[in-house]
Amino acid sequence: MSIIHIGSSSQFSRILSSSKVVVADFYADWCGPCRAIAPFYESLATKHSKANRLTFTKIDVENHQDIAQRYSVRSMPTFMIFSCGSVIKTISGADKSGLRSAIESAVQLAGTFGPVYSSEGRTLGSTDNKKTQITKSLDLRSIFNTILEFLALYFTTLFSLDAYGAGERSPFNINKTHEGPTSSGERKNTRMVNGAGRKLGTMADL
Repeated sequence: MSIIHIGSSSQFSRILSSSKVVVADFYADWCGPCRAIAPFYESLATKHSKANRLTFTKIDVENHQDIAQRYSVRSMPTFMIFSCGSVIKTISGADKSGLRSAIESAVQLAGTFGPVYSSEGRTLGSTDNKKTQITKSLDLRSIFNTILEFLALYFTTLFSLDAYGAGERSPFNINKTHEGPTSSGERKNTRMVNGAGRKLGTMADL
């Protein structure tokens, strides 16, 4: 149904609160201009009415004087445009041009309402869950690799007669020095390690 005939003040209040834009036609059955413009109003309602966004209503001032008095209706027909429950435009009399212009503005206004964001919002203090999960996974992997390297280096030196040398040569030694040729054809370490010449202590030394 393109036009809602208001039956009570409470019904009209519910429509004002549930629809973004509301058009109200205050009329009386005995009013000649009201009857003359009624088909034009109905055609606009049929064309532009949209549930919960742009709602067209008719209010009989004889049956609902309380609503007419609330909005200071003094003559018929009177058309009012409501946005978010408040009157934003009033057209007095059977003015087709004025009514058409007001309805066109109402259509544009109703079309501007909608969600501001297309994606999910974030609450204050929230973080990106996917990013957090990836970071945690990388942290755990790094810790596991460090423990694994330590244990491998420890057992390599534990069961070696030359603990220090075994530790230096171990592929798990992250501080392993690179060797290069000397002028005499021999190879030597390119940098000295503090404490060179000393053997690492092992569990057997305890």
